[in-house]
Amino acid sequence: MQTVRTIADLRAQASAWRQGGGRVGLVPTMGGLHEGHLSLVRLAREHADHVIATLFVNPAQFAPNEDFDAYPRDEAADGDAFSNAGAELLFAPDIAEVYPPGHVTQVSVPGLSEVLDGAFRPHFFGGVATIAAKLLIQAMADVAVFGEKDYQQLQVIKRMARDLDIPTEILGAPTIREADGLAMSSRNRYLTEDERAAAPTIFAVLQEITDGVRGGVGANDLCAIGRARLLDVGFRDVDYVSVVDAETLQPATDASRPARALAAAWLGKARLIDNLPV
Repeated sequence: MQTVRTIADLRAQASAWRQGGGRVGLVPTMGGLHEGHLSLVRLAREHADHVIATLFVNPAQFAPNEDFDAYPRDEAADGDAFSNAGAELLFAPDIAEVYPPGHVTQVSVPGLSEVLDGAFRPHFFGGVATIAAKLLIQAMADVAVFGEKDYQQLQVIKRMARDLDIPTEILGAPTIREADGLAMSSRNRYLTEDERAAAPTIFAVLQEITDGVRGGVGANDLCAIGRARLLDVGFRDVDYVSVVDAETLQPATDASRPARALAAAWLGKARLIDNLPV
Protein backbone atom coordinates (compact mmCIF):
# COMPACT_ATOMS: atom_id res chain seq x y z
CA MET A 1 0.00 0.00 0.00
CA GLN A 2 1.29 3.40 -1.01
CA THR A 3 1.19 6.34 1.43
CA VAL A 4 0.75 9.92 0.22
CA ARG A 5 0.71 13.09 2.29
CA THR A 6 -0.32 15.81 -0.16
CA ILE A 7 -3.63 16.56 -1.84
CA ALA A 8 -1.87 16.72 -5.20
CA ASP A 9 -0.54 13.17 -4.84
CA LEU A 10 -3.92 11.91 -3.64
CA ARG A 11 -5.67 13.43 -6.63
CA ALA A 12 -3.07 12.15 -9.07
CA GLN A 13 -3.54 8.53 -8.00
CA ALA A 14 -7.33 8.74 -7.81
CA SER A 15 -7.43 10.36 -11.25
CA ALA A 16 -5.21 7.64 -12.72
CA TRP A 17 -7.52 4.95 -11.39
CA ARG A 18 -10.60 6.68 -12.78
CA GLN A 19 -8.97 7.22 -16.17
CA GLY A 20 -8.27 3.49 -16.22
CA GLY A 21 -11.98 2.81 -15.78
CA GLY A 22 -11.81 1.89 -12.10
CA ARG A 23 -14.27 2.87 -9.40
CA VAL A 24 -12.67 4.57 -6.41
CA GLY A 25 -13.77 4.09 -2.80
CA LEU A 26 -12.90 6.30 0.16
CA VAL A 27 -12.77 5.39 3.88
CA PRO A 28 -12.05 8.43 6.08
CA THR A 29 -10.78 7.69 9.62
CA MET A 30 -8.90 9.32 12.48
CA GLY A 31 -6.91 6.13 13.17
CA GLY A 32 -6.96 4.16 16.41
CA LEU A 33 -8.16 1.32 14.22
CA HIS A 34 -10.27 -1.64 15.28
CA GLU A 35 -12.35 -4.21 13.42
CA GLY A 36 -15.13 -1.68 12.88
CA HIS A 37 -12.85 0.54 10.79
CA LEU A 38 -11.58 -2.42 8.78
CA SER A 39 -15.14 -3.50 8.00
CA LEU A 40 -15.54 -0.11 6.26
CA VAL A 41 -12.60 -0.90 4.00
CA ARG A 42 -14.01 -4.30 3.14
CA LEU A 43 -17.43 -2.81 2.34
CA ALA A 44 -15.76 -0.19 0.14
CA ARG A 45 -14.00 -2.99 -1.75
CA GLU A 46 -17.40 -4.49 -2.54
CA HIS A 47 -18.42 -1.25 -4.25
CA ALA A 48 -15.14 -0.06 -5.78
CA ASP A 49 -12.08 -1.37 -7.62
CA HIS A 50 -9.63 0.72 -5.58
CA VAL A 51 -9.90 1.92 -1.98
CA ILE A 52 -8.29 4.98 -0.40
CA ALA A 53 -8.10 5.05 3.40
CA THR A 54 -7.41 8.32 5.17
CA LEU A 55 -5.67 8.84 8.49
CA PHE A 56 -6.11 12.31 9.96
CA VAL A 57 -6.89 13.28 13.55
CA ASN A 58 -9.05 16.30 12.82
CA PRO A 59 -8.46 19.07 15.39
CA ALA A 60 -11.67 20.82 14.35
CA GLN A 61 -13.70 18.00 15.93
CA PHE A 62 -12.23 18.49 19.40
CA ALA A 63 -13.14 21.13 21.96
CA PRO A 64 -10.28 22.53 24.12
CA ASN A 65 -11.22 20.19 27.00
CA GLU A 66 -11.40 17.06 24.85
CA ASP A 67 -8.84 14.36 24.10
CA PHE A 68 -7.11 15.59 20.91
CA ASP A 69 -3.59 15.16 22.31
CA ALA A 70 -4.42 11.79 23.88
CA TYR A 71 -6.21 10.38 20.83
CA PRO A 72 -4.41 7.16 19.76
CA ARG A 73 -1.91 7.58 16.93
CA ASP A 74 0.05 4.70 15.40
CA GLU A 75 0.42 5.21 11.67
CA ALA A 76 2.59 2.12 11.11
CA ALA A 77 0.13 -0.26 12.77
CA ASP A 78 -2.89 1.42 11.21
CA GLY A 79 -1.25 1.33 7.79
CA ASP A 80 -0.61 -2.42 8.06
CA ALA A 81 -4.21 -2.99 9.13
CA PHE A 82 -5.57 -0.92 6.24
CA SER A 83 -3.38 -2.79 3.77
CA ASN A 84 -4.44 -6.19 5.07
CA ALA A 85 -8.09 -5.16 4.79
CA GLY A 86 -7.68 -4.22 1.11
CA ALA A 87 -6.86 -0.51 0.94
CA GLU A 88 -4.41 0.42 -1.81
CA LEU A 89 -3.64 4.02 -0.88
CA LEU A 90 -3.23 5.73 2.50
CA PHE A 91 -3.73 9.49 2.63
CA ALA A 92 -2.04 10.71 5.83
CA PRO A 93 -1.62 14.49 5.60
CA ASP A 94 -0.35 16.79 8.31
CA ILE A 95 -2.54 19.55 9.71
CA ALA A 96 -1.00 22.28 7.54
CA GLU A 97 -1.86 20.33 4.38
CA VAL A 98 -5.52 20.11 5.35
CA TYR A 99 -5.84 23.51 7.03
CA PRO A 100 -3.18 25.75 5.47
CA PRO A 101 -2.42 29.16 6.96
CA GLY A 102 -5.36 31.48 6.38
CA HIS A 103 -7.94 28.67 6.16
CA VAL A 104 -11.23 30.10 7.43
CA THR A 105 -14.04 28.33 5.54
CA GLN A 106 -16.32 26.03 7.51
CA VAL A 107 -19.24 23.84 6.48
CA SER A 108 -22.31 23.68 8.68
CA VAL A 109 -25.44 21.55 8.45
CA PRO A 110 -28.09 23.30 10.57
CA GLY A 111 -30.81 21.23 12.16
CA LEU A 112 -29.18 17.81 12.01
CA SER A 113 -26.07 19.18 13.74
CA GLU A 114 -27.88 20.87 16.61
CA VAL A 115 -29.65 17.95 18.30
CA LEU A 116 -28.40 14.88 20.23
CA ASP A 117 -24.59 15.04 20.17
CA GLY A 118 -24.74 18.54 18.71
CA ALA A 119 -26.46 19.83 21.83
CA PHE A 120 -23.56 18.60 24.00
CA ARG A 121 -20.70 19.13 21.54
CA PRO A 122 -21.71 22.24 19.55
CA HIS A 123 -18.31 22.45 17.82
CA PHE A 124 -18.29 18.86 16.65
CA PHE A 125 -20.39 18.57 13.52
CA GLY A 126 -19.00 21.72 11.96
CA GLY A 127 -15.60 20.03 12.17
CA VAL A 128 -17.03 16.78 10.80
CA ALA A 129 -18.85 18.42 7.89
CA THR A 130 -15.82 20.54 6.95
CA ILE A 131 -13.29 17.70 6.92
CA ALA A 132 -15.72 15.32 5.20
CA ALA A 133 -16.43 17.88 2.47
CA LYS A 134 -12.71 18.48 1.97
CA LEU A 135 -11.87 14.76 1.74
CA LEU A 136 -14.76 14.02 -0.62
CA ILE A 137 -13.73 16.89 -2.91
CA GLN A 138 -10.03 16.03 -2.70
CA ALA A 139 -10.51 12.38 -3.67
CA MET A 140 -13.67 12.70 -5.78
CA ALA A 141 -14.31 9.04 -5.03
CA ASP A 142 -17.27 7.19 -6.49
CA VAL A 143 -18.29 5.91 -3.07
CA ALA A 144 -17.36 6.74 0.53
CA VAL A 145 -18.12 4.57 3.56
CA PHE A 146 -18.87 5.72 7.11
CA GLY A 147 -19.91 3.65 10.11
CA GLU A 148 -23.47 3.55 11.43
CA LYS A 149 -22.13 3.57 14.99
CA ASP A 150 -21.70 7.32 14.47
CA TYR A 151 -25.25 7.52 13.17
CA GLN A 152 -25.78 11.26 13.53
CA GLN A 153 -22.45 11.91 11.83
CA LEU A 154 -23.54 9.68 8.93
CA GLN A 155 -26.77 11.65 8.49
CA VAL A 156 -24.92 14.98 8.61
CA ILE A 157 -22.46 13.83 5.94
CA LYS A 158 -25.22 12.46 3.72
CA ARG A 159 -27.11 15.76 3.89
CA MET A 160 -23.96 17.82 3.33
CA ALA A 161 -22.97 15.79 0.25
CA ARG A 162 -26.49 16.03 -1.16
CA ASP A 163 -26.83 19.76 -0.54
CA LEU A 164 -23.40 20.58 -2.01
CA ASP A 165 -23.91 18.29 -5.04
CA ILE A 166 -20.82 16.24 -4.25
CA PRO A 167 -21.05 13.30 -6.67
CA THR A 168 -19.99 10.61 -4.20
CA GLU A 169 -22.35 7.90 -3.00
CA ILE A 170 -22.34 7.83 0.82
CA LEU A 171 -22.76 4.37 2.32
CA GLY A 172 -23.38 3.46 5.96
CA ALA A 173 -21.71 0.33 7.30
CA PRO A 174 -23.27 -1.76 10.11
CA THR A 175 -21.88 -1.35 13.62
CA ILE A 176 -19.31 -3.99 14.59
CA ARG A 177 -19.67 -5.23 18.16
CA GLU A 178 -17.74 -7.16 20.76
CA ALA A 179 -19.12 -10.54 21.79
CA ASP A 180 -21.07 -8.93 24.65
CA GLY A 181 -22.68 -6.33 22.39
CA LEU A 182 -20.48 -3.30 23.11
CA ALA A 183 -19.94 -1.28 19.94
CA MET A 184 -16.28 -1.21 18.96
CA SER A 185 -14.72 2.21 19.50
CA SER A 186 -11.26 3.71 19.75
CA ARG A 187 -12.29 5.18 23.10
CA ASN A 188 -13.11 1.79 24.66
CA ARG A 189 -9.42 1.56 25.58
CA TYR A 190 -10.04 4.26 28.18
CA LEU A 191 -12.26 1.90 30.21
CA THR A 192 -11.05 0.23 33.38
CA GLU A 193 -11.82 -3.46 33.94
CA ASP A 194 -14.91 -2.68 36.03
CA GLU A 195 -16.09 -0.05 33.57
CA ARG A 196 -15.63 -2.44 30.67
CA ALA A 197 -17.89 -4.94 32.46
CA ALA A 198 -20.63 -2.30 32.79
CA ALA A 199 -20.24 -0.84 29.29
CA PRO A 200 -22.48 -3.31 27.37
CA THR A 201 -25.46 -2.02 29.36
CA ILE A 202 -25.78 0.82 26.85
CA PHE A 203 -26.44 -1.75 24.10
CA ALA A 204 -28.84 -3.68 26.34
CA VAL A 205 -30.80 -0.50 27.12
CA LEU A 206 -31.18 0.28 23.43
CA GLN A 207 -32.36 -3.27 22.76
CA GLU A 208 -34.99 -2.92 25.49
CA ILE A 209 -36.14 0.40 24.05
CA THR A 210 -36.47 -0.86 20.50
CA ASP A 211 -38.30 -4.00 21.64
CA GLY A 212 -40.61 -1.90 23.80
CA VAL A 213 -41.43 0.61 21.07
CA ARG A 214 -42.24 -2.22 18.68
CA GLY A 215 -44.50 -3.64 21.37
CA GLY A 216 -46.39 -0.38 21.74
CA VAL A 217 -44.77 1.05 24.88
CA GLY A 218 -44.23 4.82 24.87
CA ALA A 219 -40.74 5.90 23.81
CA ASN A 220 -40.43 8.60 26.48
CA ASP A 221 -41.12 6.13 29.29
CA LEU A 222 -38.68 3.61 27.87
CA CYS A 223 -35.96 6.24 27.50
CA ALA A 224 -36.42 7.40 31.09
CA ILE A 225 -36.11 3.82 32.34
CA GLY A 226 -33.01 3.32 30.19
CA ARG A 227 -31.38 6.45 31.49
CA ALA A 228 -31.95 5.36 35.11
CA ARG A 229 -30.53 1.92 34.38
CA LEU A 230 -27.31 3.35 32.96
CA LEU A 231 -26.81 5.48 36.06
CA ASP A 232 -27.55 2.49 38.29
CA VAL A 233 -24.77 0.36 36.75
CA GLY A 234 -22.11 3.06 37.12
CA PHE A 235 -22.35 5.48 34.20
CA ARG A 236 -21.47 8.84 35.72
CA ASP A 237 -23.61 10.93 33.40
CA VAL A 238 -26.09 10.36 30.59
CA ASP A 239 -26.18 12.96 27.83
CA TYR A 240 -29.24 11.51 26.12
CA VAL A 241 -31.34 8.43 25.50
CA SER A 242 -33.73 9.20 22.66
CA VAL A 243 -35.92 7.74 19.93
CA VAL A 244 -35.88 9.93 16.82
CA ASP A 245 -36.89 9.96 13.19
CA ALA A 246 -34.14 8.08 11.34
CA GLU A 247 -33.68 10.85 8.76
CA THR A 248 -34.50 14.15 10.44
CA LEU A 249 -33.29 13.16 13.96
CA GLN A 250 -36.30 14.95 15.43
CA PRO A 251 -38.44 13.16 18.05
CA ALA A 252 -40.21 10.24 16.42
CA THR A 253 -43.94 10.92 16.13
CA ASP A 254 -44.93 9.14 12.90
CA ALA A 255 -45.10 5.36 13.36
CA SER A 256 -45.04 4.87 9.58
CA ARG A 257 -41.50 6.27 9.30
CA PRO A 258 -38.24 4.53 10.29
CA ALA A 259 -36.91 5.55 13.69
CA ARG A 260 -33.63 5.20 15.56
CA ALA A 261 -32.88 4.77 19.24
CA LEU A 262 -29.67 6.52 20.28
CA ALA A 263 -27.76 6.97 23.52
CA ALA A 264 -24.65 8.79 24.72
CA ALA A 265 -23.31 8.39 28.24
CA TRP A 266 -20.08 8.80 30.21
CA LEU A 267 -18.39 5.82 31.81
CA GLY A 268 -15.22 6.94 33.56
CA LYS A 269 -13.12 8.85 31.02
CA ALA A 270 -14.96 7.40 28.03
CA ARG A 271 -18.01 8.89 26.36
CA LEU A 272 -19.82 5.94 24.78
CA ILE A 273 -22.38 6.28 22.01
CA ASP A 274 -24.55 3.65 20.37
CA ASN A 275 -27.74 3.30 18.37
CA LEU A 276 -30.17 0.75 16.98
CA PRO A 277 -32.91 0.90 14.33
CA VAL A 278 -36.48 0.82 15.53
